[in-house]
Amino acid sequence: MPFDHEKLHVYQTGLQFITWVTPLLEEVKEHRGTTAEIRDQLDRASISVVLNTAEGNGKQHPRLRAHFFETARGSATECAAGLDVLVAKGITTPDRVTDGKSLLFRVVQMLTKMLPPLPEQDRVREAQAAYDVDIADGEG
Repeated sequence: MPFDHEKLHVYQTGLQFITWVTPLLEEVKEHRGTTAEIRDQLDRASISVVLNTAEGNGKQHPRLRAHFFETARGSATECAAGLDVLVAKGITTPDRVTDGKSLLFRVVQMLTKMLPPLPEQDRVREAQAAYDVDIADGEG
């Protein structure tokens, strides 16, 4: 009989990401240069996605649930950034991380839907600006 969190698609997708990223972490271990820090960060953040999703699902109080789901979502975006770092450092290629980033994108989407909507006054946005660009003379 499964626990409630095991029935969640977001939890299962988080586990799929761990399954996907584990061989990548072994691959980059072989790369010359220092990769220990990013490997450790990616490993911990991927585990955090799953653990915080499970813990949040077990909470009854809405604020506590939201806190753990928010933490899980932050860990998922941290994993995506970690994959970007591996690409930026030339340790792996964009094609190699595409599947992992797709899994993470799904995790973030699902966790976002599990969170209560943010009140309008708490949203952070850039001020809207009008740009005056004259492209007729070839300069912009």
